This record gives sequence, C-alpha cells and structure tokens, in this order.
Amino acid sequence: MAFDVKPKFVSFDMNGTLIHFRIGEAIRRVLGDRLPPELADAFTRAGNQYRIDECMGEYKPFHRIVTDALVRTCARFGVEYREGDGQAVYEEIPTWTPYPGVTEALRRLAEEYPLVILTNSDDAFAPQLVENLQAPFEVVITAEQMGVYKPRLRAFEYMLDKLGAAPDEIVHVSASPKYDLRSAAALGIKHTVYMDRGFEPDEPWLGYERITDIADLPVLLGLPRP
Repeated sequence: MAFDVKPKFVSFDMNGTLIHFRIGEAIRRVLGDRLPPELADAFTRAGNQYRIDECMGEYKPFHRIVTDALVRTCARFGVEYREGDGQAVYEEIPTWTPYPGVTEALRRLAEEYPLVILTNSDDAFAPQLVENLQAPFEVVITAEQMGVYKPRLRAFEYMLDKLGAAPDEIVHVSASPKYDLRSAAALGIKHTVYMDRGFEPDEPWLGYERITDIADLPVLLGLPRP
C-alpha cells in the first residue's frame, strides 16, 4: 500500500476525474458556426480559465458559473453570444458518463472503503451524475451545499467537518491539481492521488501518487489485483 495509514474515507472529484467532463464539446455544439474552427482550441482553454475564475468569488448557482464564463470567453474572442447559450451547455451536464473502467474500480474500492464525492456540481444534476457512475457512495457533497466552489479551501474544510475526519484520515483523488490537489495539500491532506487525464500538467511537488489508469487505484489502496 502506498499510504502509511488506512483511510477512513476515499473522496473524489467527480467531473473530469470520474465523469468525462465534455463541456468543451458542448460549447462547440451550442455555438456552432459562430465559433471558427481555428479559434476552437484557444477558446476552450480560455473558457476553462474563466470558469475557475468564476468559482473564486461569492457563491452563485452553477448554471451562472457556466453562463458567465461563456459570456466572458465569447467577449474575449469576438464570438457572438446568444441568450440561452450558457443554459443549453449547462443542461447537457447530466448526460455525461464515466470514463472507461471507473465503475469497476469504484465498486472494488467500495468493498473496503466508504466513498465520498466532493463536486462543484449542483444539487440539480449531481444525483444524476452519481447515478451514471453506477457505484455506491456514502456521501455526496456539492458546491451548492457548501456555498463555495473548489478550489476554495472552505470546500475541503466543509468536507472534513461533515465527515468528522482529520486531514490524515482521507485519501482524495482528482484529475485536477488546480481545482483539488493544491487545496488539499494546503489543508494538510497528505494522502492524495492524481488521476492524470492529460488535461493539466503534472505538479509532483504536491506529493501525490500519480496514476494514469483508474484500475491502479484499488491496488494503490491495498486491494489485490483482480
């Protein structure tokens, strides 16, 4: 086992780590030919930055995060934004499904550990996304419940308080250093796993265990390979 204690809980970021977060594809569909192909990649990268920026202020509903970030991205690139574009993107979220192998890995882990979701999703869509995972979770914590979004430190403080757990009693798993793993490290959550999905650079100084195959997670937590 890679960790020096057996955790009380294994917690997960959901969208982008377990659920294939296809917001870039959704935005391209909604904008259609208003988004020139040669701008699409830069537009997507900028949109990701605007969404995290929107998450750093006072709490507002997730559909506003999606919409306000899209409005700002369109303005930056001179792309026409039409009323309802953000809502149309937001409404695609509950249709997204897990990455390959996620359900099987989660079910194996759940035989040994209570599983927790810590997500920036809202109460409207988180239950459907969790259902899409087809695995048992003891606790699902949303940004709407917390009143803040990750990467705010308060999100992780809220999770620890709700679980009644100390930082060294959690293993947290995420595909995002910027949304999750930096904040977890700042709060003393030493046992973390970077599920490298290839969309953020490796930040090994954070001290996490890095995996590229979700099937390696149960092994990392001491379960035998099937």
